[in-house]
Amino acid sequence: GDQRLSRFRNGEITEWLKSEINKSDIISTVEFNYSGDLLATGDKGGRVVIFQREQENKSRPLSRGEYNVYSTFQSHEPEFDYLKSLEIEEKINKIRWLPQQNAAHFLLSTNDKTIKLWKISERDKRAEGYNLKDEDGRLRDPFRITALRVPILKPMDLMVEASPRRIFANAHTYHINSISVNSDHETYLSADDLRINLWHLEITDRSFNIVDIKPANMEELTEVITAAEFHPHHCNVFVYSSSKGTIRLCDMRSSALCDRHSKFFEEPEDPSSRSFFSEIISSISDVKFSHSGRYMMTRDYLSVKVWDLNMENRPVETYQVHEYLRSKLCSLYENDCIFDKFECCWNGSDSAIMTGSYNNFFRMFDRNTRRDITLEASRESSKPRAILKPRKVCTGGKRKKDEISVDSLDFNKKILHTAWHPMENIIAVAATNNLYIFQDKIN
Repeated sequence: GDQRLSRFRNGEITEWLKSEINKSDIISTVEFNYSGDLLATGDKGGRVVIFQREQENKSRPLSRGEYNVYSTFQSHEPEFDYLKSLEIEEKINKIRWLPQQNAAHFLLSTNDKTIKLWKISERDKRAEGYNLKDEDGRLRDPFRITALRVPILKPMDLMVEASPRRIFANAHTYHINSISVNSDHETYLSADDLRINLWHLEITDRSFNIVDIKPANMEELTEVITAAEFHPHHCNVFVYSSSKGTIRLCDMRSSALCDRHSKFFEEPEDPSSRSFFSEIISSISDVKFSHSGRYMMTRDYLSVKVWDLNMENRPVETYQVHEYLRSKLCSLYENDCIFDKFECCWNGSDSAIMTGSYNNFFRMFDRNTRRDITLEASRESSKPRAILKPRKVCTGGKRKKDEISVDSLDFNKKILHTAWHPMENIIAVAATNNLYIFQDKIN
């Protein structure tokens, strides 16, 4: 397909919404499955909502691409840690799909402490004619059973069931920020602020600690782990990013405990731009390998960087997401926005990348043409099939008619979570408690 970025139109908006925002409805993660036919979202209320793409329909030729609710279930409940007198939020921090092996779908979802493996399966038949119980489920009197019956399967309305198959608990002292399924499809990692653990999908009662950066004396703590991900093709390689703006690539073949990294990616700081906020804004909020496995992308507060895995001393590409906020860091520090954790994602062919910003804006960068665009996910601009208009932010001087002044940006409306369909130009954008699905314009 054509990778021109301005051709996204609105597929539909999934409204979950009353006008005032219910905190538990705020979307906290968005993830397509490997085929792109399912899209999962998690929210602060511990719920997972799965959307399924409609198949092509002769009577409604444009319906292909629409995503409708397929299954909703409560993944996590609020808990209380009595030993530490701490409440454990039910908020879903991350969802990761497993590659599909049979008719059922599996996904991992995690809150701050507990990871769960969920099976999502369909039932459209039920068995009737049991020997030992009646149709209403009551046991039959054994003395009245005179003949042997063979139960038969009868059709019924389609039911989508979600059931927890594994619960991986009690392995993290700190809050889990990442889970990543390995390319061997048998293991996965989970990362918190100071440690990364390796799990086998079949084994819940033990995990292997593969990274531990906790100092003996916590007063000497200078950095935390912010994100971690397995390489898409090499099952022995993973990366993790830190609050100091560095990325470490580790190879599990070299040692079981990967405290010594194989590669260390860091861009030297420009001394002329040093300020009180330098350290905070250099913290990496997300790291993602490209589908090809040759590059990785990191998101910090003001920019997105693309790194070649063969070059550690600087990124090969840097994209400014909202450079106009550099002069506003003081007020963003005061209202805590400077600590917002924006995610980033690749398109299916690694030719374009996307990440969010404030005022319900999100940014797309074309790596080949170096063109970039700002789009807005809002109800006003999002009538079904409407084409999204590019937005421009004015940084001073005279404001043009269509431009938005920096001072009028709404910092409460932020797009932290986005996802790109693995094969097509379909994107999902979470704006607080609304999920927007946009797709490429069909000419």
